Amino acid sequence: MLGFLKEPVVVTVEINMNVMVLTLMGLISRLWGLSYPRAVVFDEVYYGQFVSLYMKRIFFVDDSGPPFGHMLLALGGYLGGFDGNFLWNRIGAEYSMNVPVWSLRLLPALAGALCVPLAYQILVELQFSHCAALGAALLILLENSLITQSRFMLLESILIFFILLAVLSYLKFYNLQKHSSFSGSWWFWLLLTGVACSCAVGVKYMGLFTYILLLTIAGLHFWHVIGDQNLSNVSLMYHFLARGLALIIIPVAMYVSFFYVHLTLLYRSGPHDQIMTSAFQASLEGGLARITQGQPLEVAYGSQVTLRNVLGKPMQCWLHSHTNTYPIRYENGRGSSHQQQVTCYPFKDVNNWWIVKDPGMQQLVVSNPPRPVRHGHIVQLVHGITTRYLNTHDVAAPLSPHSQEVSCYIDYNISMPAQNLWRVEIVNRETDTDVWKTILSEVRFVHVNTSAVLKAIFFHFQLSGASLPEWGYRQLEVVGEKLSKGYHQSMVWNVEEHRYGKSLEQKEREVELHSPTQMDISKNLSFMAKFTELQWKILTLKNEDTEHKYSSSALDWITMDTNIAYWLHPTSSAQIHLLGNVVTWASANVAALVYMCLTLWYLIRRRRKIYDIPEDAWQLWVSAGGICVGGWAVNYLPFFGMEKTLFLYHYLPALTFQILLIPIVLQHISDHLCRSVLLKSMFTALIVAWFSSVYFAYCTFSPVTYGEPSLSVTELKDLRWKDSWNILIRKQ
Repeated sequence: MLGFLKEPVVVTVEINMNVMVLTLMGLISRLWGLSYPRAVVFDEVYYGQFVSLYMKRIFFVDDSGPPFGHMLLALGGYLGGFDGNFLWNRIGAEYSMNVPVWSLRLLPALAGALCVPLAYQILVELQFSHCAALGAALLILLENSLITQSRFMLLESILIFFILLAVLSYLKFYNLQKHSSFSGSWWFWLLLTGVACSCAVGVKYMGLFTYILLLTIAGLHFWHVIGDQNLSNVSLMYHFLARGLALIIIPVAMYVSFFYVHLTLLYRSGPHDQIMTSAFQASLEGGLARITQGQPLEVAYGSQVTLRNVLGKPMQCWLHSHTNTYPIRYENGRGSSHQQQVTCYPFKDVNNWWIVKDPGMQQLVVSNPPRPVRHGHIVQLVHGITTRYLNTHDVAAPLSPHSQEVSCYIDYNISMPAQNLWRVEIVNRETDTDVWKTILSEVRFVHVNTSAVLKAIFFHFQLSGASLPEWGYRQLEVVGEKLSKGYHQSMVWNVEEHRYGKSLEQKEREVELHSPTQMDISKNLSFMAKFTELQWKILTLKNEDTEHKYSSSALDWITMDTNIAYWLHPTSSAQIHLLGNVVTWASANVAALVYMCLTLWYLIRRRRKIYDIPEDAWQLWVSAGGICVGGWAVNYLPFFGMEKTLFLYHYLPALTFQILLIPIVLQHISDHLCRSVLLKSMFTALIVAWFSSVYFAYCTFSPVTYGEPSLSVTELKDLRWKDSWNILIRKQ
């Protein structure tokens, strides 16, 4: 029974020394002097704010992408004991002692370091020689721009790491497909492909480009699997389901889980939650939640409410009125009703309160028991302070003459009767008998007489903004929109603050409008509702892009006609720039051009039944191009259609794929185009000379990659290899 103890237990471990040495070299190049400079470097001023908010559990929205990358940066701060107390307001600001600089920069640096062995393994899995794979890894190792980007609290190195991990995992899975389908290793690499793709998309939406590329390649490979006559229909179904699970379902589930963790961590109200709906704001601790906690849930006749416009951009605003009236005549000569102004006011104010009145009754208090307002009910909205009724009629609005003016009705005893009946339409109702609910219900107010819809105007195409003139205190215009097809958010309102009115006298009612609510009804929002809203905000909320000193166009990137000054020492000439290895960038462009020309030549020749290279070499050439050229194209070409401020670092994922192509092209030329021993020897010598120039360029630009040593004015001028580069030189 215990016979197995007679023999020693032996564990055999294979260690790839190439991978180990490359990993070590990558770690040294990225981690050396990581805390220098101990100052805010370029976009650290941007990402650092989010790290501080994570540390303080304060909710924020970043329209640049999903939260996973931000959470990884925050993890570095958490591991370093960062308390979030630092004012991220200026590039170059010295970090205080409570900021763990090394820890905050650690994860991007580790990701950048691991890209070196990943490049090596990708070429090995593509069936190229270890010499070519080693060349790819060394090119990544000596690429100045990748080093710079990975040594600071930035996201590009993390994005590139997950992109390369996804590519490597898929290649390993594909190679195992040929002889060990559904083995443990096969499942591991397939699942890791999906996980890495999800992480890449979760860091930045740029990761979606590589994800789509891998899905396309996987689809093409599966098409070949379908043609395998040795596989039964059941086996094909298993293959299809396995790929669907690993490459679609799991990545989507992981992507949603990033938001779950994000929203779980950030449970406190902050400056960014004002762009979210009232329901979302009320789910956060503090802020609106402190005001709305304990409010009645169901709106009833007699309820006192504030009505917030759902659109909320470029600013949040509430339906508002005050004692001032519209001018008898506007500046353009058009006349008005001279009724009491109704606006949308971007601040909380007692004049934002309205009373929901039953048209058939005179009372302005809630009955006992309360009579809830339902979808389709007719109401009157009474301004709480002035007790005038919300009204609209066939009079042109002040700034929107094609829409109706909205006012609070004043009886001037002229032939303009009140038209103050409004039908409540709950946009997000589940049934036609739904009750109008505080915060949760999104409603339209449809004017009974004219069918116009109450709408806030946030922007005029004819004007620079939507604010009323001085007579309207620069508040936003509210109109009755006669063309009311669809449910545009500017026509939709929700009750934010709510109380059941109890005071019969106006003086007592005004006091009541200033008092807090006391009833206790919870209004929790589900995770999926919060996720959907936050995801929509990220996709649609765009900050106004402005021209940046170091912004560039996608055409500038290929030839590196631009650079970015990341940091300048306050007293010396020490500085850090995002500048690539000039030799590597030029070689990558040449390699891409040679690949496309050779591929076109081979295709033409193959069409003529002339086969210059063996079939297995052709398949290897095509598959490598699908990964490298395809990866470059999908990560570069989309930027030509983007309307956003672009920077050189946006090109780095595409550049990484292009660098991987260089040793592929070199090996192909050596193996198939250099026919004689002499040619091979000469080509090898040329490669050695070329690689020496790569190392020379790396060493030349290292002072502005690492920020030290400080260079003299003459040395800095010598680094300006292109007139378009902005190397900073202090005036003497």
